Amino acid sequence: MEYLYRIEHRGSPHHAIKVDATWHLVEGSIFDRYTTGARIDGAPSRILPPVSPTKIVAVGLNYRDHAAEMKKPLPSEPLIFIKPSTAVIGSGEAIVIPPGVGRVDYEAELGLVIGQTARRVPAERAHEYIFGLTGVNDVTARELQRRDVQYTRAKGFDTFAPLGPCVVRGLDGSALAVESWVNGTRRQASNTRELIFPLSRLVEFVSSIMTLLPGDVIATGTPSGVGPIVPGDRVTVNVEGVGELVNHVVAGE
Repeated sequence: MEYLYRIEHRGSPHHAIKVDATWHLVEGSIFDRYTTGARIDGAPSRILPPVSPTKIVAVGLNYRDHAAEMKKPLPSEPLIFIKPSTAVIGSGEAIVIPPGVGRVDYEAELGLVIGQTARRVPAERAHEYIFGLTGVNDVTARELQRRDVQYTRAKGFDTFAPLGPCVVRGLDGSALAVESWVNGTRRQASNTRELIFPLSRLVEFVSSIMTLLPGDVIATGTPSGVGPIVPGDRVTVNVEGVGELVNHVVAGE
């Protein structure tokens, strides 16, 4: 497996490969041709979001237990919505809760990173278009979601799409543990085996509606156990094989 990070190096963003405790810069584009470059002395000063998606296509109610938790019937086809690129932050950055939005929840998810332009991809070829896997926290203003019915406002605030900490290549996403932790207490614990719509079906469905570009992310849904976060909390999303996506929560002005 290959662990690709995006880091701040000498004041600029760069992709880097981490092998055990050793960091190397990436030469070339990760979505085209790239090689392992110069070794970096020490740890990076800052971990950035691993990709810069033009959009995050998120899937709602894709775990049976979460649909029951939300008191909604199982969907007959994937329920999708878009989180904007401006909502993306990396591990270590702050989730900012805007004033007056009411309850805000964490939602731990596995994310698929698209590696090449994808349009009308059949399920049996989906693996050719999945560049790698990452972690996602689909932060949600729950009261606004219920009030608006559709999800754009509740899911689209700045900082409401933590991604990372890295993109892992060569990892099978069909049976991975997905967990969330708040202040050291585990709140969600499930496995991608429990997805209603598997990864290949999601790529097929989404690409039949819109063109996916390199770096775009499909967030595959969250299991049961979602709950509120408040300023001062520390939220961790742990996808097996990917690592910990950690963000603290602050109040917006």
